[in-house]
Amino acid sequence: MTTMTTPLPLAGSGNAMPAPVLPSSRRGIRRLLRTALQLFYTLIALSSIIFVALHAYLAWTLSHPPVATFGSNPMLAKSLPYSDVTFPSADNKTQVDGWWIPSTASRSTVVLSHGYGANREELWVPMYDLAERLHNENYNVLMFDYGFASTKHSTPATGGIIESQQLIGAIQYARGQGSDELIVWGFSMGAGTALQAALLGVPVDAMILDSTFIPDSDTIYGNILNWVHIPKYPSLTLVELFFPLMSGVRLEQIPSTRIQDTAYDFPLLLIHGTADDKAPTSISEHIAKSQKNALSQLWVVPGAIHEMIYRTHTAEYVQRTDSFLKQVHAGALAKAHSSDTAQASNSA
Repeated sequence: MTTMTTPLPLAGSGNAMPAPVLPSSRRGIRRLLRTALQLFYTLIALSSIIFVALHAYLAWTLSHPPVATFGSNPMLAKSLPYSDVTFPSADNKTQVDGWWIPSTASRSTVVLSHGYGANREELWVPMYDLAERLHNENYNVLMFDYGFASTKHSTPATGGIIESQQLIGAIQYARGQGSDELIVWGFSMGAGTALQAALLGVPVDAMILDSTFIPDSDTIYGNILNWVHIPKYPSLTLVELFFPLMSGVRLEQIPSTRIQDTAYDFPLLLIHGTADDKAPTSISEHIAKSQKNALSQLWVVPGAIHEMIYRTHTAEYVQRTDSFLKQVHAGALAKAHSSDTAQASNSA
């Protein structure tokens, strides 16, 4: 029998042994690992997109807060005759709608400046009760909507940049109705906006500021936490990045420090509760320390929450605000008398 043998390849020859075949299970593991890695990267990308989108949505919500529609009007709520009015903002960039509630032969007016996320009614304050009381004290009353609360002349909420121009427009309208004495009564961001308007030189006789809110990085982040719990960094940076895209203004344009450090040349009555979780009491305390006017006052209410001090401490609220208004009115009369005397002397 003939036996044939296969010769072994010579060393250094180009003929290599065939590679061993991997078991199918090892190929499956590699495929699974590749798929898992792709899924991991996809989840990271989706999470990043969702995280960024969340902050874009927060910036949009800050600049476009939901606002309830009107439920009443001065006549229905308090039997107060009124007129629907429209006037331009001070910079003539927007139109502003409001209610003018006249008092018989009065030259004294209170402009009510509502807060963020509310309209001129701001029922929880309650605005209609204040309007009625002021009317009974022989004040004209102007209630109006900031642009973020307007359905006809909508503008984004800008922390007072656009709103201060709208408030000055309201003050100019009231002056045009023959108002010699003018007080702004503001709530929350409406109070902060009033002070921002004052920095622009608006002539008023006094301000009553309830639960004053001044937008800055700390107060904005604190209010975001009321909606959703997110880390301050990088969340606040992302919101500040998106805010100009949603509102047209940068948050750093708001003169937060200057608002609190300025000594205004008219008296302020600052009202704030220690349990306020939207605007820290320190805001009003800081503003109060900066004031030089002898009539300026600070009333800090233990345990009171944001914008609810009238409802929870009604009697004292009425007493303090009435007393302040009377002092301001007496000062306005004395100022007018002094001006008349000076004019008479010059004429002589």
